[in-house]
Amino acid sequence: MTAPTPQQGAVPLVPHSPATPAAAPERASAARPLRAVRKQAPRATGAARTLRWKRRYAILLVTADAAVAGAAGVLAWVLRFGASHLAYLLFSVAALPLIWVVFQALARAYDPRFLFIGPEEYQRTLLTGAAVTSAVAVVSYGAKLEVSRGYLALALPGAVVLDLTVRYAIRKWMHRGRVRSGRFMQRVMAVGHEQSIVALARELHRHRYHGMQIVGACLPTARPHQPWVEGIDVPVHGSFADVATAVDQARADTVAVLSCPELQGAELQRLAWELERSSVDLLVAPALIDVAGPRTTIRPVDGLALVHVDHPTLSGGRRVAKELIDRAGAFCILLLISPLLAAIGLAIRLTSPGPALFRQTRIGRDGEAFTVLKFRSMYMAAEERVAELRSANEHDGVLFKMRDDPRVTPLGRFLRRYSLDELPQLFNVLGGSMSLVGPRPPLPSEVAQYPSDMYRRLVVKPGMTGLWQVSGRSDLSWDETVRIDLRYVENWSLALDAMILWRTLFAVVRSRGAY
Repeated sequence: MTAPTPQQGAVPLVPHSPATPAAAPERASAARPLRAVRKQAPRATGAARTLRWKRRYAILLVTADAAVAGAAGVLAWVLRFGASHLAYLLFSVAALPLIWVVFQALARAYDPRFLFIGPEEYQRTLLTGAAVTSAVAVVSYGAKLEVSRGYLALALPGAVVLDLTVRYAIRKWMHRGRVRSGRFMQRVMAVGHEQSIVALARELHRHRYHGMQIVGACLPTARPHQPWVEGIDVPVHGSFADVATAVDQARADTVAVLSCPELQGAELQRLAWELERSSVDLLVAPALIDVAGPRTTIRPVDGLALVHVDHPTLSGGRRVAKELIDRAGAFCILLLISPLLAAIGLAIRLTSPGPALFRQTRIGRDGEAFTVLKFRSMYMAAEERVAELRSANEHDGVLFKMRDDPRVTPLGRFLRRYSLDELPQLFNVLGGSMSLVGPRPPLPSEVAQYPSDMYRRLVVKPGMTGLWQVSGRSDLSWDETVRIDLRYVENWSLALDAMILWRTLFAVVRSRGAY
């Protein structure tokens, strides 16, 4: 077993080769005797370090929650009463922030398990808004207090909207810190088979905003002759029996146990007991792929924890609600942007010959063909030129994409950059052939080349936006596009749709991956 140096936790994730010159200093450092490391000043364990920045982050959220609740209350007081009724001003700056923070804590909105990634944090803020509203109504009714309904109608929804916005901004600040400077990262000791560790390491390196960095690995059996994981610069710290020691050596704060038959049942429980003493987090990756938490529940049976997996919600009341939201949302948006649609259509007709709208056959739910509407962004007869440009395709898989496509008009480049060419698809949503959120609508030629698993994405309606758009759009590889679409189908929820719509606004403004 090779003892890593403190610097090895930040080893770049690059293919490892014994002949790589850049890797030589790191290996020389790894060969230094342990006494050279012991002479350094004592440092906090990885778990203690992570606990400190998580506490600071929670304090930041508490401060932000109190501030936005007070701001919402003061704004509601000004709009409702002007400079009168000072009792409401006092309530806004003193009582409302305290009430809001207490209810956020009761909703576990400061629990690290629900922060940093995913929609759970925002759902708990919405729950806080509903709980505070209910509590105020019950208390005012029980105590027979005369409370201004106009003030509450402004203050509480305002607090929810402001809090969601500020929490989103704080989260994005953290993500930027993780990507740019490696701050707020959890140091992970990966335990499992080599192939699984390599896949996890590359995935975490590709998506650094998740905040996990693999600093070491433990394999089923010790390999003294192989101090590094094959293919990546991650040091091997020994076998499964050495996990607790490896955590201390690598200053890890998290252990990720990948699915493997050698470490289950009693062995996994003993590992949890060992890690409990040092407050190191234990993550266990099940064999299930891309199945989110809401679909899984733990069902204990005679001391054995079984994971119950619900079927994805493909019908029922929530699907009816999604249909109503889609139709109503498309109708309202069309009313608001109708002047913009007319202006874009006129600009297209004036800048290039041909109609303003482009119609194309796409494949929708259950494999049914429909006609998608878009603003024309290419010159006429662009479809006939695909064959001659096929050799310049910049996308893998079955998609055809070019950054500098000669078929695209100058106005079309602008429309595509900000996804304005897709606005007519609101008529498809209004007609029921598309949804506001869903997988990308594929061409018949693409569907003809689908592997069998990919047909799973056709069980739901395609969407104007989706996980694929907020995750990089055309910059994604074909395999990533497939995985993201299937993940959406398997884990769909109204909350996920709301989060995707929110993130779409920022993805469109940044225009990343749009060409």
